[in-house]
Amino acid sequence: MQCHYCDREAAVAVEKEHIKVGLCEEHFRDRLEELSEGDWLGDLEEKLDVDRS
Repeated sequence: MQCHYCDREAAVAVEKEHIKVGLCEEHFRDRLEELSEGDWLGDLEEKLDVDRS
């Protein structure tokens, strides 16, 4: 499978509702970095009432 963003071979592939998307290692790391910088994880923890103590 090819990366969704470039011509490289996908290192990771995710499938949801019969749609499959692949990412090379570089783009996978880029997406993880973007996600870690966002507030979505904290918002999700609040909604789920997660206690990390």
